Parts: sequence; structure tokens; C-alpha cells
Amino acid sequence: MYDVEARHIIEALRSGIPSRAVGQYFSEARPKIMKEISDRLDAVCDQGKSSGMVICGKYGEGKTHLLNTVFNLAHSNQMVVSYLSLSKETPMDKLYLVYQKVIQNTYLPRRRQPGFMHELGKLSANSPIANEMLLYAAKHLETDKLYYLLRSYLNTEDSDEKFLLQADLEGDFIANAPLKKIYRRIFNQTVKYNVNFTKTKHCGDYFSFMSHLFTQLGYHGWVILVDETELMGRLGKKARLNGYRNMAQFLLPDEGLENTFSMFALSASYVEDVIDGKHEYENLEAIYPEEQEPIRTVLNLLTEAPQLLPLTREEIQEVLGKIQDFHGRAYGWTPNLPVSRLEESTQAGGYLLRTKIRAAIEFLDQLYQYGEAGRTRINEVGEEVFTEEVPSLEEWE
Repeated sequence: MYDVEARHIIEALRSGIPSRAVGQYFSEARPKIMKEISDRLDAVCDQGKSSGMVICGKYGEGKTHLLNTVFNLAHSNQMVVSYLSLSKETPMDKLYLVYQKVIQNTYLPRRRQPGFMHELGKLSANSPIANEMLLYAAKHLETDKLYYLLRSYLNTEDSDEKFLLQADLEGDFIANAPLKKIYRRIFNQTVKYNVNFTKTKHCGDYFSFMSHLFTQLGYHGWVILVDETELMGRLGKKARLNGYRNMAQFLLPDEGLENTFSMFALSASYVEDVIDGKHEYENLEAIYPEEQEPIRTVLNLLTEAPQLLPLTREEIQEVLGKIQDFHGRAYGWTPNLPVSRLEESTQAGGYLLRTKIRAAIEFLDQLYQYGEAGRTRINEVGEEVFTEEVPSLEEWE
């Protein structure tokens, strides 16, 4: 019999596509940076202290795997997690598009599928949480649009209105005029915004609103994980600078985001290729000579971001030992290989961790299917036999 979960892990590792399941079981490597991340999550949960950080690394050295490990760690701490990759459709300079993608990829603790609007739908109009959120939306945001929207959402009985208002909270923003019309129909009152809402200027209100909501719903905080940050380098000069300004809302949250930890994963070549290669500091001085902050601070954080170093030999051996265990459980066999032999089988696979893992799995595949791999074969009692010249399968038989 084979273990379904173990086979899922092996197939995920074989594909080279990081997954949350892999992050759950392969989380012991890089203890120093994991200790820092764990301390930051504790600060969010225990003290409500928001923060952000950037990590960088070479292709294939485990940046996405680290994010998935943090994903599982956050869920074990009863924190809401949002995970997204920047792309052409989700550029960092357009925060309203980032918000939409964040909400689409938000996971409540222990949930395999994204989604949380059902939690908001459970609130009654006069519940303590609803009253707290209305007060927050009226007094603590740059605009008071979300006050009118939330109050309408909690009180309407019209399904079409409910759908439009929920879609707005999910990032498909409703225009001001129809929102005012809905509010006037429900309460027979005229809406007067303190500041006229525009999605390009005030989308930060939505992030702040959600961070407060998750806390009020009883979760210990919100973790926002952003991968493929290096794709910002493909934006135009001014768009990149605006992207850095938007990143500041997550890396330097101050009072904007409550109980929130944000983490960006960046290619190790970004500083050389973009910040230095495209002269970002000079661009900043030329385009925004009078308002260089917080962009300059974000550039400094990107430049000084800790780099993921290659795993030590001991860490690699620990990973390979787990791979052997999972492979045996996945296919119902017992490899009985010393980890050093499995490590040797990965030497020709290059220096990338991802290719080493694939080489190890391929080696185990061959042993399982054919009883031989390289100069190693498995005898009839499951023991490893090391030979200088590999006999044919017929000779073994």
C-alpha cells in the first residue's frame, strides 16, 4: 500500500513547483532566518506589532519554498494568510490590482481553499463586531467610503445590492454614484464623503480595513506573502518608483496595517540588474526630488535584504533523508540507503537545490522500478549493493 499524502509530496518535489504541503514537511532548513520570521510573527500575535521584510535568493534556491513554510507557520499561529505572485496582470505600481489579487488568495487558518467573505456575511447589523468596524471605517481611514459601503452591506435585503457591495470589498470597486444611491434607498439619507474616494489614491484604506477586520474576527493577525517581486524590474521608470512607494505600506506599515506581517521574495540579481543597473537612486532624485521618502527607505531595504545561502551539507542530507522516507511511503517500499549515497547521486545535478532534489527522486525512482541506479542496486532482501560495474538486470536475476 502506498501513502497518498506522501505520493503528493514526492510528485510536488518532482515537478519542481513549490507547494504548501511541501513547506509543511520540509521546514527545518535555514534556522537563523526562520527564527527571525518566527519572532516577527510572535510580535504580531502577542503585541500587535506589524512589520515587513524582504528576502532574496538565486533561482532554485528555495525562496518560494520559504514562503510556503511561512504560510504553514502562520496558519499554525491562527493567522490569516494571503499569497500572491506579482505579474503583468498584478503589477506593484497599481495597488488596486494587487488588492484584488490578495483578496482572491486569502486563506483562513487551516483552510485549503481561499475565501473569507462568508465570515463577514455572518455579521448582523447591530453586532459588536459590526459596530466596531463601522466606527473604524468612519474615523480611522483616509476616506469614509467604507463606512457607507459596510453599513449598506449589513442592512440591505436586496440580493443584487448585496452582490455589488461584496464585489467592491473583493476589489471590483463600485462607482461612487451607485453606492450613494443604494445608501439613500436604504436609509433615506444623503451620502457626503469627507474625501471623494478614488481607487488609485485610496486603496490603502481597504488593506487597513481588512487588517482590522481579521483582528476583530478573532484571528491573531494577517500575513501577506509576495513572490516574484523581481518582476517589478520590467516596469517603466516612474512605475517602478510608484511600486516601491506602494511596497512601503507593507514594509513600513506604521499605523496603517494592524497585526500584519508582510514578506517579499526577490531575485538575488535585482540589486545589480535594476537598482544599480537602472540607476534607481538617481531616478528617484530626478522624478521626486522633494518627496524621496518612503521610496528611498524601500530601496535601502531591497539593497540590504538578507540572501538565502545554499544549504549546508548537513541541511541537504536532512532534506534527502526526508525525501527517501517519503518516497518509500509513497510507493510502499523500503530503500534502506545511507543518506550519503543518496547525496552522491545528486552531485551531477548542479548546485541548485531544486535540481538536487529532482536528481535524488530520479535515483530513487530507478531503484524502485528497476532495482538499480548508477552503481547501486537493491538485492533481494532490500539491501544496497555498491558495485564498480553495474551488471545487467538479467545477471541480477
